[in-house]
Amino acid sequence: MKTDSRVDAVLNQLLPPLERKLLHWLPQWAVEAGIEFLVFGIKQAWACLFGGFMLIAILITHWVWPEASPLTRYDFLLLYALSLQGIFLVTGLERPQEAIVICLFHAVGTTMEIFKVHMGSWFYPEDSLFQIGNVPLFSGFMYACVGSYFARVSRVFDFSFTHYPPRLWTMVLAVLIYVNFFTHHFGPDIRWVLFLATALLFGRTQVHYRVWRWQHHMPLLLGFFLVSLFIWGAENISTLSQIWLYPDQQSGWKIVSFQKMGSWFLLMLISWGLVTLVHPPKIYKPSRQKEIVSG
Repeated sequence: MKTDSRVDAVLNQLLPPLERKLLHWLPQWAVEAGIEFLVFGIKQAWACLFGGFMLIAILITHWVWPEASPLTRYDFLLLYALSLQGIFLVTGLERPQEAIVICLFHAVGTTMEIFKVHMGSWFYPEDSLFQIGNVPLFSGFMYACVGSYFARVSRVFDFSFTHYPPRLWTMVLAVLIYVNFFTHHFGPDIRWVLFLATALLFGRTQVHYRVWRWQHHMPLLLGFFLVSLFIWGAENISTLSQIWLYPDQQSGWKIVSFQKMGSWFLLMLISWGLVTLVHPPKIYKPSRQKEIVSG
């Protein structure tokens, strides 16, 4: 197999001689696709850095947190999240304007948490000093993880878009979604209208992104669904570690209903709308680089 100098350079850095020889039996496109996939995974992990560190801390404190500790688990997670945010800012992993939007989403999320816990939608089983209405203040950082991911992934993959709707409409949609999270407890739940509005707004939108050598594109709605699926998985890990619980998990853990995917999908749109205030969606400009259809 004949490869260009850039592929050879990557292979020389990543693989020992024997594996490099074996790869020479493969066609060039297969090797390049494999490297492309590897780089995609690395970039996604980099974009998930804040959320990944938070999830690791949630799991570790569930396994090893001493019961006699003068500091509660929830309060430790708050201090940990604040320290993590500070490190991200000092090291340049996060930009100040991104941190402002993430803090805003923290406030938006905490407000909704207070209301939802009061309504009995879920609860926090442990005590904490830093709390409002039985909601530990670290909980807002779980929403901030989503905002951090969107802010970072749009930079890491250099997002651009075709047929992106006016931002004013997307912000109106975000506001309606947020309001419905409160009002559906007292009146009709209009989430299906919101799903339809999302489909109408973003149905034609394509997100274009670069991984390593190739430019890819996929429907933005598919991207939203995949992110929602990932968040739903993280939610199952979090409830397994008893960071919060739903009423039907009080007598024993069970998998979170897949219906929650719809709620996470809508909540994610709020986060995406806030992030676009910092990173306005760029219009895609075709280049001579090969483009791969990813979805």
